[in-house]
Amino acid sequence: MTIVIRRARPEEYEAVGEITAQAYLGDGLLDFGESDEYLGELRDVAKRAAAADVLVAVVGTGAAERVVGGVTFVPSGGPMADIAREGEAEIRMLAVAKEARGHGAGEALVRACVERARATDGCVRVVLSTQRTMHSAHRIYGRLGFTRAPDRDWNPIPDLDDIMLLTYELTL
Repeated sequence: MTIVIRRARPEEYEAVGEITAQAYLGDGLLDFGESDEYLGELRDVAKRAAAADVLVAVVGTGAAERVVGGVTFVPSGGPMADIAREGEAEIRMLAVAKEARGHGAGEALVRACVERARATDGCVRVVLSTQRTMHSAHRIYGRLGFTRAPDRDWNPIPDLDDIMLLTYELTL
C-alpha cells in the first residue's frame, strides 16, 4: 500500500474528524463515549486547520484516493499547543482508521511532522502527549527516536487522576 502524506483539504475535514473520533472511541481512549466533550474537538478539523497544520495519510489515486489517517502538527508557538515550550513543535491527535493500521500510515504521519519541525526556524524539539494504553503509537515514537519525558507528564482533567498523559520528545 503506497501512502502519501499531505495537507488536508477542506472537503476531507469531515472524514479526518470521523477517523480521529472513531480511533479514540474504538480504542477506549475517551472516558465518556459519544458524550465526551473532547470528541467535538477531535471532529472539528476546520478549527484545527485554522490554527495548525492538519496532515492526512491517503492511499489510492484519483477517484479511488481515500484518507486513512490524520495528525495535527502545531508549529513552535502555535495556539493549539498543549505542552510545547518555546522552540518546540507539538504533534497532536494522531489517528489511523482501524482497517489501515499496521501498514505504516501512523509512522509516515509522525515522520512528516518531524520533517516539518526540522524545517521550522528555531525549532529544536518535537513533543507529544499519549495515553498509557497507546502501545502501537509508543512503538512508533521509539522507532523514530522519541524518548519518554516523565517530568513533563500531565493531566488534562485535574479532577481525574487516572487520565495522566505520557510525554515523549525528540530533540532535533
